[in-house]
Amino acid sequence: MKKLFAFVIVLIILAGGGWFVLHERGSIPSKTATQKMGSNGAQAASFDKKQHSLDDPASLWLIVNKRRPLQPKTYAPNDLVVPNIPLRLAASQEEMHVRKDTAGALEAMAAAAKADGAQLMLASGYRSYNFQVGLYNGYVKTQGQAAADSQSARPGYSEHQTGMAADLEPASRSCEVETCFANTTEGKWLAANAYKYGFIIRYPQNMQNVTGYIYEPWHVRYVGAALAAELHNEGSPTLEQFFSLAAAPDYGS
Repeated sequence: MKKLFAFVIVLIILAGGGWFVLHERGSIPSKTATQKMGSNGAQAASFDKKQHSLDDPASLWLIVNKRRPLQPKTYAPNDLVVPNIPLRLAASQEEMHVRKDTAGALEAMAAAAKADGAQLMLASGYRSYNFQVGLYNGYVKTQGQAAADSQSARPGYSEHQTGMAADLEPASRSCEVETCFANTTEGKWLAANAYKYGFIIRYPQNMQNVTGYIYEPWHVRYVGAALAAELHNEGSPTLEQFFSLAAAPDYGS
């Protein structure tokens, strides 16, 4: 009996030593390593910032600003449709169109907003190169070029020309394309929920030195659910900051 007891003790000691060796050699995950793993035991993957082109005008992640014009400047999307949401103008008007995937996301977002008591309406979507010529020149004529450049893109440099940008407003048309939109029921809802549907507030407050434009709480840009969620999780940096691109406060020389 004593021999059997001694044999068991030896086995326990050997087993303990084996565990110690395995642990030291890394065969058993340390507590720190386990904490870095997801709930399914898989290591969390970093976000791939190269999934889509930043330069292709048809790309979901295209970045256009005062230093990054569309190529070509007269680019026009080939899949423009009218989203099934309240519209500021007749459906036949150019501005009431957006790209097909953007339209689907707008419809889902507007439906969710309506369920929460916020009535979103499309104020302006796609604008062609020629449309932007007239719009920009109008701002220059009435306000001067410096003021125009702070709030309206030059032709060939506009997000609206991509078909993936939209100016939204309350269906009541209160605070229409004005900073006070941020304080409306619709503006507050949009700021809190746009990312869930693949949109970002493209020109945030106090970021004119990066984006080149004044705060536009009504202007959203469709970038897809994955990127919108990642930007939200990182505190909503601008596209320029997230992708480590140069700031675009002006058109440069």
